[in-house]
Amino acid sequence: MLSEPLNEIKSFEDLECWKHCKELRSFTKPIISKFPKEEKFRLYDQIIRAVRSTTNNIAEGYGRFHYQENIQFCRVSRGSLFELIDHFIIAEEENYISNETLLEIKLKINRCLAILNGYINYLRKAKTVNN
Repeated sequence: MLSEPLNEIKSFEDLECWKHCKELRSFTKPIISKFPKEEKFRLYDQIIRAVRSTTNNIAEGYGRFHYQENIQFCRVSRGSLFELIDHFIIAEEENYISNETLLEIKLKINRCLAILNGYINYLRKAKTVNN
């Protein structure tokens, strides 16, 4: 559920799911900057695209002003979060990150997923009430 009162949401930037995904984006940047140079246009680029997609799609969905479209963009964001888990599993397998770092990233991603799922559930209920 949303932790902020609905009347205080003036922008997608006020959404808890967007805030947590933004924190995840900031958290991943220094980690992936240590990847080998040959990964610059492979795994590094894939992680950058996926982590940016998490916030981008929440923002775009918010701007659609229709519940179902907003839900669909949030689902894309959710898919990007799962994609990130897979990318970081690969990074750990390739010894670019430690198992401890992988676990920490998974915790952060799972927190984002929980909040995003709460927002999606809120949108589903709001859609039902307002139709």
